Amino acid sequence: MYSNFGQFIDGKWQPSENNNTYDVINPATEEIIGKASKASEKDVIKALKSAEKGFEIWKKTPAWERSAKIRKIADLIRKRKNDLAKWLAIEVGKPLIEGVGEVTGAADIFEWNSEETKRIFGQTVESRFEDTRVQVIYQPIGVVAALVPWNFPIILASRKISTALAAGCSVIVKPDVITPGSVMELMNIVNDAGIPPGVVNLLSGDPEKISNQLIMSDIIKKVSITGSTRVGKLILKKAADKVQRVTMELSGHAPFIVFEDSNIDKVTDMAIASKYRNNGQVCISPSRFYIHESKKEEFTKNFIEKTKKLKIGNGLQEGVNLGPITTKKRLNEIENLVEKTKKEGGKILYGGKRPAGFNKGYFFEPTIIDNVKDNFTVMTEEPFGPITAITTFKNFDEVITRANKHDCGLAGYVCTNSMEKAYKASEQLQTGVVAVNTPVVATAETPFGGIKQTGYGREGGSVGIKDYLNIKYTHLGLSG
Repeated sequence: MYSNFGQFIDGKWQPSENNNTYDVINPATEEIIGKASKASEKDVIKALKSAEKGFEIWKKTPAWERSAKIRKIADLIRKRKNDLAKWLAIEVGKPLIEGVGEVTGAADIFEWNSEETKRIFGQTVESRFEDTRVQVIYQPIGVVAALVPWNFPIILASRKISTALAAGCSVIVKPDVITPGSVMELMNIVNDAGIPPGVVNLLSGDPEKISNQLIMSDIIKKVSITGSTRVGKLILKKAADKVQRVTMELSGHAPFIVFEDSNIDKVTDMAIASKYRNNGQVCISPSRFYIHESKKEEFTKNFIEKTKKLKIGNGLQEGVNLGPITTKKRLNEIENLVEKTKKEGGKILYGGKRPAGFNKGYFFEPTIIDNVKDNFTVMTEEPFGPITAITTFKNFDEVITRANKHDCGLAGYVCTNSMEKAYKASEQLQTGVVAVNTPVVATAETPFGGIKQTGYGREGGSVGIKDYLNIKYTHLGLSG
């Protein structure tokens, strides 16, 4: 399935310099999907030179012309949404309906940034001197390295590519080896939309080697990474040597707080939607469930009943709600975490093992665990899977303190019918984003990102483009 792809450099697909490839696995069948191109050092150099040349072209392209081409990408994504969703089902294991949702979100992001292209506003400041003028303008930062993870490859690649294009930057995209085809298909759309050669490039292959070579190059002026905190710290150390601009969205471990005045039927619908999207392999997935002690029994019963109705299977099959875990490594880690939680005193209320009837595929049951304490491993390490750890609380101040006692700070969820609690909780939670009485967190028009060890910088909204721009202030004397 990768024979028509390769390395996308200077506006065309080409094999790697040494013709090396690597196997890509379907997580639902454990079969090899195909062999994807593996970039060499020479390929990385070619991509860097291509992007450098592309930047000189794109930064001079008028904003309205850039806007029209970016908007065309959005239109083409919508036309080809089913093809892109199929790639997500095959590589990630995502149910088709979820894949269509991701692709639609990616189109929205390109559409949003096509409009932001025309709204890079400068500023005129009143000078303190009679014979001078003060001007502030924004200029594109240069060539961007976009490091894309495997769990939402299309939408996360779209965030980085579209924002770079809107700002006038060129970009080199590095998809994960687990999901290269999804992003490669997106490259075809970018090309068909008329983006000039060299402006958007793709390198497929060894993540560490390619990333290191990109970061160490003087051509790269900014790195945008979505990934784990561990990997983010390694990249940050390398970027520090060059004082290189970095935007980082790293690990999460989102608290899900249910206050005593909540409607539990609506709350559990919200919990199902947010917890089991992409089988919990989401940085914003709620994973620490704090339920008011008066609502714990009702919540648990209702949540288990709704979880039981979810269908596990191959994402290409109709009616499937939960696909496989994307990698065997991740499956083993989830399994080990559940066993460790049991040893620490957790009680499995539902799931907790690989489902019966599946001889192939990295499948794992949605798992609900009770009797969890804050010092359990599942409450300190991001599960990144379909694990719900339930604990209780007595009052507002207690739960906010406990929810904030974590190094990560990406998303938080609050369920309440009290306007006072909603406002106070959203203000006091130490996270970059908060969802109150809704499972929806990330949209094209809102700033997405975290605090603490979840990283810094934002993608989306009207502020996202600022991370791809340099600020220049000019103090102009009127007479020479």
